[in-house]
Amino acid sequence: MGPVNDTTALDTERIVYVTEDGEPTGETAPKLAAHHENTRLHLAFSCYLLRSSDQALLITSRAASKKVWPRVWTNSVCGHPAPDEPIEEAVRRRAAFELGLPRLDGLRCVLPAYRYSTPPFEGVIENEFCPVFVAWVDDDPAPHPDEVGDWRWVSWNDYALLLNDDVTDVSYWAKDQFSQLKDFEPFSSLQNGTSVRDNGAEPSST
Repeated sequence: MGPVNDTTALDTERIVYVTEDGEPTGETAPKLAAHHENTRLHLAFSCYLLRSSDQALLITSRAASKKVWPRVWTNSVCGHPAPDEPIEEAVRRRAAFELGLPRLDGLRCVLPAYRYSTPPFEGVIENEFCPVFVAWVDDDPAPHPDEVGDWRWVSWNDYALLLNDDVTDVSYWAKDQFSQLKDFEPFSSLQNGTSVRDNGAEPSST
């Protein structure tokens, strides 16, 4: 089975079940139906997009219509590789579909074995073997409204403050990944950076 076409209905997308080491078991399942209170471990990815001009980080607020962790602020883009789809291709596919950013420069994996499981959020547990990527972009996003409710550019230091904000809802995985990413390039070099301009969208409590 080849990669899914994002113009098809969401319930036709399939996720790939994996072992604790990230190896596919040979089993797949419909993406939406597979996410519930007992979600099995499956393959995913997270990607952090930095603006080439000033190294600002793109953060997004997940659309209210999403089944898993709606209305929370998180990193730039997350998703699931389709069966037999190389994970780097999945990152590029979802960045183009969710954010309108088809060109990702310098895409590379920074946490190849990241794995997490969330507490329940509105009755759904996320449970993923989730390699983490970074890439650079030159343009502002043009997000798909079914995927992204809001977005902004922030400095890495401002992102760290956001993750510890008691008022703003932030995804579990964004907080969990930060503790590891902050010690790796390029993120370790961004910690002493200054605030950058953003697009005026203020994260707010959801």
